[in-house]
Amino acid sequence: MRLRPLWIFGTVVCIWVVLSEQPAVAHHVMGGKLPATLTDGLLSGLGHPLIGIDHFAAVIAVGLLAAMHRIGAALVIGYVLAQVAGAALHVRGTNVPAAELLVALSVMALGAVLIVRRTMPVVVILVLFLLAGLLHGYALGESIVGAERTPLTAYFAGFAAIQIAVALTAMMFARRLAPDADAQHVNLRLIGAGLIGLGLGAVATQLFGAA
Repeated sequence: MRLRPLWIFGTVVCIWVVLSEQPAVAHHVMGGKLPATLTDGLLSGLGHPLIGIDHFAAVIAVGLLAAMHRIGAALVIGYVLAQVAGAALHVRGTNVPAAELLVALSVMALGAVLIVRRTMPVVVILVLFLLAGLLHGYALGESIVGAERTPLTAYFAGFAAIQIAVALTAMMFARRLAPDADAQHVNLRLIGAGLIGLGLGAVATQLFGAA
């Protein structure tokens, strides 16, 4: 009986990500403007990871995967720190070819892990989180390239705080509603399928959307 809420949650997430057609591009909270003040930077950092469906879905997946490990909170923080590092690399002028396509592929990878296995070695999950975090952070960093130090610092603070909060919430939700390991795996497959569908849609957009 306790599994029904997670099944409903999985269904909603699956439908939501599949129906969304937003590509993995740098979404702007400030209407395309560069944050100029501390408040602008903070609000942009808080909102930016949530308005991009690919980035938000990835954070949810990270929280659900982290729920399978006792050091789940540390894994979440590792993912977010990797995002901050990726965004910082973008701000410093590092160029990552086909970054948006790689972001879509990382979303598919997270979804595949949710489908294929309930648990994986912590080292493997950590490496996946770090790579995905770097890519998503790099993509999100596009909107703050050129910002001054104060709004930039505020952006990173909001950016990290909101994603840690979302991922930890997803982690606690999964642990509370589906403490039984096998049943949890069945429900997470639905969300994993939705992530793969989202990733495929983003890949198609990147490859054929401009045509």
